Amino acid sequence: MLVGVPKEIKNHEYRVGLTPAAVKEFVSHGHSVLVETNAGEAIGFTNEMYVEAGAAIASTAEQVFAEAEMIVKVKEPQPNECKMLRKGQTLYTYLHLAPDPTQTKLLVESGATCIAYETVTDDRGGLPLLAPMSEVAGRMSVQAGAHYLEKAHGGSGTLLGGVPGVAPGKVLVIGGGVVGTNAAKMALGLGADVTILDRSLPRLRQIDDIFNGQVKTVYSTVDAIEHYSSKADLVVGAVLIPGAAAPKLLTREQIKAMKPGSVLVDVAIDQGGCFETSKATTHQDPVYIVDDVVHYCVANMPGGVARTSTMALNNATLPFGLALANKGPAKAMLEDKHLLNGLNVHEGKVTYKAVVDALGEELGLTYTPAEVALKGE
Repeated sequence: MLVGVPKEIKNHEYRVGLTPAAVKEFVSHGHSVLVETNAGEAIGFTNEMYVEAGAAIASTAEQVFAEAEMIVKVKEPQPNECKMLRKGQTLYTYLHLAPDPTQTKLLVESGATCIAYETVTDDRGGLPLLAPMSEVAGRMSVQAGAHYLEKAHGGSGTLLGGVPGVAPGKVLVIGGGVVGTNAAKMALGLGADVTILDRSLPRLRQIDDIFNGQVKTVYSTVDAIEHYSSKADLVVGAVLIPGAAAPKLLTREQIKAMKPGSVLVDVAIDQGGCFETSKATTHQDPVYIVDDVVHYCVANMPGGVARTSTMALNNATLPFGLALANKGPAKAMLEDKHLLNGLNVHEGKVTYKAVVDALGEELGLTYTPAEVALKGE
């Protein structure tokens, strides 16, 4: 198979779909790889390194999209990239379609087979291709929150760890999954007073064990969210419904009741955000203020630490990518139910129910089960 790696074009996105090491794996399996020039330059992966790994270098994205049978990316394709996709071609990347009608419509029209990293599953009920970026985003959320709590950046001037004689800042993490656990690790490491809310009692028990009781665990209710957010210096939104739009857990009224200069970090912004006042921002212009509360809603947070993120992502995506190339996409997915769960769009059909639930009425979409779509039934 000819695998193509275009350069990412989203604002301040420096990650790349394949590292040189990953390219070498594809080549060792007998595949060809075409990488757009300077696709990984910004994070230290030079054209020379890709050539040494066995790739050919393309001068333009158009060449990559025109020649490759499978496109491997990081972020969702932008409109001009969607228009370069075609029937018979496979796209393997993050998609986050539920809150994005424009991209969904263009991918349906393209006729391509589109596999979303964020909906591939594993035997433990996890999302293995989302997990590494969730780890990064969770850790970054506290780093970013601590920065924007500084007075010069619009915050209250609170040091999360405090100092002897001054109480630490209060961090509220809503959601005890991969993002929330990693946020709590960073916040606890800084010496903050940390509370995690979640609706799963087994998960709260696990968190209590992981942190040996150093993190407060509270069952998530409307009352609990209202109570703890009003006292927090930093709130991290870390909720996820796989493939679906994120639920709005903090209302505008509750945000208005928060302390002036407190900070919200919405890690769920890729799926539409979990705060009522959230709107996607970029690394170039990451924050805005509503009712004296600083909002950090960068939609590609892990892109800020692009080298670490790229290597972590490739570790997770490579085995599935090789299966797609070695067996062909249809066979690979039909033989692996977890990879099959990654299929969101196939030859004009939407194959992920949460996307149809979110956008079906607006776009006139109907749901086709992935297996049915692949078999052409």
